[in-house]
Amino acid sequence: MKNFELTREFAQKKDQEDSLAPFADRFYKLKDTIYMDGNSLGLCSKDAEARILQAVEDWKRDGIGVWEKDGYFTYAETLGELCAPLVNADPDEVTIMMSTTMNVHAGISTFYHPTKDRYKILVDDLNFPTDRYAVDSQVRIHGYTVEEAVKIVESRDGEYIYEDDIIEAMTDDVCMVILPSALYRSAQLIDMKKIADAAHERGIYVGFDLCHSIGVVPHDFKAIQPDFAVWCTYKYLNGGPGSIAGFYINKKHFEKNPGMQGWFGNKKETQFNLDPNYDHAENAGGWQTGTYPILSMAGLEASLKMIKEAGLENLRKKSVDITEYMMYLIDTKLSKYGFSCGNPREAERRTGHVALVHDDAIRINAAMKDSGILPDFRFPNVIRLAPIPLYTSYEEVYDMVEIIESIMIDKKYENYENKRGTVA
Repeated sequence: MKNFELTREFAQKKDQEDSLAPFADRFYKLKDTIYMDGNSLGLCSKDAEARILQAVEDWKRDGIGVWEKDGYFTYAETLGELCAPLVNADPDEVTIMMSTTMNVHAGISTFYHPTKDRYKILVDDLNFPTDRYAVDSQVRIHGYTVEEAVKIVESRDGEYIYEDDIIEAMTDDVCMVILPSALYRSAQLIDMKKIADAAHERGIYVGFDLCHSIGVVPHDFKAIQPDFAVWCTYKYLNGGPGSIAGFYINKKHFEKNPGMQGWFGNKKETQFNLDPNYDHAENAGGWQTGTYPILSMAGLEASLKMIKEAGLENLRKKSVDITEYMMYLIDTKLSKYGFSCGNPREAERRTGHVALVHDDAIRINAAMKDSGILPDFRFPNVIRLAPIPLYTSYEEVYDMVEIIESIMIDKKYENYENKRGTVA
């Protein structure tokens, strides 16, 4: 652990030294609120607002002409090029389309061609459930039951994925592996290269869900070489509520037929021939389906440009440091009240949030909300706290821990029911 100090003055000094601190002024911070939920929904930036309003003006001014006059006909490629450096991929390997879940379907349906001998999809038991829902539905489409074709590797401890257990489960009947890059509860980063190398040695396709790491952790797909990957853009990428998702496909698969075809996956130069015979664009854009939502994409464009301006490596450096600072304060000030950190301590194994664990997490989470902190509860006992590098200050982290300590001293949490809300 670094040489942190317990004083407010130390936190203020850290903020004064923070080269990313000026970016906070470009976001709409919630009034009288310490926002720790950017790993679920990033805050709205003034940059994103301006870009969305510009897209509205383009539509008002040009009507249908926006597609050609304003460059929106190839907008997904433009944003894909901005996204590609986040995973160290070539621009033509990345596109922006649909939603995370639909992109999981797009990836599976492209690569899942089961045979008598190889028909199982390997998953873990801790991933965000939408990936499992997609996997289960895809095997049913192919005539299997979930029990037959979905192979689940259970965690040893219910908190982490153990790569060796995943590799051991890569038996001859497995044809595909679907895993998260990071666990949404415990913030664990998995060794994607180790998994991908082992899968490919066995002739198994591998896809990753980057939702809980994209934009706060640099990934190197030139080294990892996954077959496909998906991610949302509304967490660390600050694209806006329900903003359009990202999709990566390794260029060695460009010639494959997409499992889900649509007219925006047609080659751009022949798309408006409106030929019933599909003319597949042999790049990531070939996996696009229907007409994409410009207004959803505009805010993302501004956010991606801001991340480029800040530098992803700089974001990662602050993220590692500010989460270590938060853990230091939790250890020194909150552990005596029964709190612990359920995330990996090693920076290389941790994404952008701290998993604050307590047996009374539901009630404490409710008390925190009423005390000016907006956290993120995950069943059964985790309060996720995400200090976002672009707009969270060290002093806010300090204040948050002070407030949590006062909640415990005054037993304020005892005034709340042990029952979570509909949206946790």
